[in-house]
Amino acid sequence: MFLENYCLTDNDKISFTRQQASDFAKNVADDFNPLHDIDAKRFCVPGDLLFALTLENSGLSQYMSFTFSGMVTDGIALNFPKSITSTSAICDDNGKEYLSVAASGETTKDAQAINALITAYVEFSGQTFPHILVSLMADNQVMINPTRPMVMYESMSIDLDTVEFSELTLELAESKLSLDGKRGVADLIFNLYSAGKQIGHGKKHMILSGLRPFEQAVMDDVVQGYIDKKANYFAA
Repeated sequence: MFLENYCLTDNDKISFTRQQASDFAKNVADDFNPLHDIDAKRFCVPGDLLFALTLENSGLSQYMSFTFSGMVTDGIALNFPKSITSTSAICDDNGKEYLSVAASGETTKDAQAINALITAYVEFSGQTFPHILVSLMADNQVMINPTRPMVMYESMSIDLDTVEFSELTLELAESKLSLDGKRGVADLIFNLYSAGKQIGHGKKHMILSGLRPFEQAVMDDVVQGYIDKKANYFAA
């Protein structure tokens, strides 16, 4: 599958270079979070890439939940299960866990269905900032630290009526932000459609830290900087 361009496989262990992980973030997920820049001090592999590799290696189940418990950096070799019947974890050779997965219901390893879900979800996920989160923060009159934005992808879940489909689209159904001091929890709830019929739903759960009172002009500068960074990347 196309994911082979964004990871290294050696004896069934999967690792990443900074370039591979950054290329996936920018070229596939349309994600320009500075945590995925190759020169970032706190560099991490995109959660969407770990999600996609889990589906590719372990298969797709009707119900799945993914919880991220550690930041994967370049050079860490991970072990992905060949199948998930209840719960499993993606760990390194030392047993450190980076992602836990729960699965139930019908399962499939059909490449067309899995690619359709990966593509639809990753495209949606790339719209999180600025399209969804900025409006959500404005509605709640808070914003992330403009000089050190911290938005962490904590978990996601999907609930499907069927795993038999060949094409899929995803639409945002609802977004909400819960506040606790300088910390916020954003839930992005989405519906999944195939052949014009809703066949499932899901939720992306994110943590926002270092929140402060919303300033439109400052947020406008942050968004413009993000847009300029993206434009410069594709113009290079």
